[in-house]
Amino acid sequence: MLNQKGLNIVVSGLMLGLISMSPSVAQDSTNIRSSEEMNRNDNSDPLLLPNQAQEVEIIDRPAITLEEAISLGLTNNKDLSRAKLELDRSQEGLNAAQAQEKIFVDGTADTTFSGNQAQGFLGNTHNLSTGAGVELGYRLYTGGRLEATINRAREEIKFAELEVNRLTQQTRFEVATAYYQLQNADAQVNIAQAAVDDFTQTLRDAELLERAGLGTRFDVLQARVDLANANQGLTRARADQRNARRELATVIGIPATVEYSAADEIAEQGEWSLSLEQSIIQAYQNREELDQILARREINNQDRIIAVSRQKPQVNLFANYNFNLNVAGISPLGITGYSDGYNAGARLTWNLRDGGEAKALSKQEEISIAIDENDFAGQRNAIRLEVETAYNDLTANKENIGTTEQAAITATESLRLARLRFQAGVGTQTDVINAQRALTEARGNFLQAIIGYNQSLNRLQRAVSQQ
Repeated sequence: MLNQKGLNIVVSGLMLGLISMSPSVAQDSTNIRSSEEMNRNDNSDPLLLPNQAQEVEIIDRPAITLEEAISLGLTNNKDLSRAKLELDRSQEGLNAAQAQEKIFVDGTADTTFSGNQAQGFLGNTHNLSTGAGVELGYRLYTGGRLEATINRAREEIKFAELEVNRLTQQTRFEVATAYYQLQNADAQVNIAQAAVDDFTQTLRDAELLERAGLGTRFDVLQARVDLANANQGLTRARADQRNARRELATVIGIPATVEYSAADEIAEQGEWSLSLEQSIIQAYQNREELDQILARREINNQDRIIAVSRQKPQVNLFANYNFNLNVAGISPLGITGYSDGYNAGARLTWNLRDGGEAKALSKQEEISIAIDENDFAGQRNAIRLEVETAYNDLTANKENIGTTEQAAITATESLRLARLRFQAGVGTQTDVINAQRALTEARGNFLQAIIGYNQSLNRLQRAVSQQ
């Protein structure tokens, strides 16, 4: 059994060897760039496809922290940018709807030239008539259409704001997910490299024992096979690491010639203080998807009011002024005259019969409202399941961290003792190989528990909309 000092040494060695040895973390701090440097854009035509190898070659691999990656993702995400433009458009829609509440002014102008041929002494005649007018109007009563149009525009703004918030949360979640996947890939490379180092040492020991007459040729061959298998695992892990880097680069929207490595060490990213029940209630309160459905329901309700208003009277107030100038050319005499006048009053229009169109449109919106209510219930159930799944995974991974850490410590000590016994000629190579495999598995389980915990925490934060 290890004493406390020995236990601390093993833990320190395990964490430093597997976590801090990550190539991305071990890079010089000068490789960590500012957000402005990392967010440089290609100046090339976006529709131009590269046709030279050097145009698609990875030329830069700076290290990046999780927060830097999230910042870049929020800046470059096209869906989020589009949602912000949709919000601006919705605001202009409200401005347009509110403009209908104000007095409107219409202006008209026309010019007419006419001529005819007459018999007798009057000869030919030519007439020029020109006039202009202006009318002021005000929509006094629209059967609820104007108010519903404005309310609808406000709900569209609310929906667009919720969409911006939802995509912000989703972007943070997707970037963090890709970052943790890269950390996991880095860890797998480190574990595979440690396995190669261990099997290299086993092969060296087997060869020394064979030369000393204490080992067999079979032990050497077995050690070479195990080393070859470990090298294959390292090759696969490095390929997965490269793929994870490209995935992160794609998610945060950086130039194709740049890929990032993870600068953060693998460590628990925080604690979750809420119970499962509290988490579910907070998710119901925070999730934008639920509020969006309610906003869409209200939009459909306002559309129903607009449809009903088609059957109600419309009353406009108006006041106009008209001026006309007439010029009559009568050979050899010309006569000029003008006239003007004004009117003021109220204008009533009422669609007495539309063949049932307004009723059908109203019924259509009522069905849309029922669909929204159905969607709300379905989304509420989906959110609860999402929260429960993430919470249960988080709890399990939290418990596994302690268990797998102890297993890694035990496996490290077991391999050390097995190798000492084998070198002393009192143990077998099979014992060493089994211990090596157990250690590789224990190391992987330990780091998987930490990364799994962070991923579960990330999913739970997204489910509760707390990112």
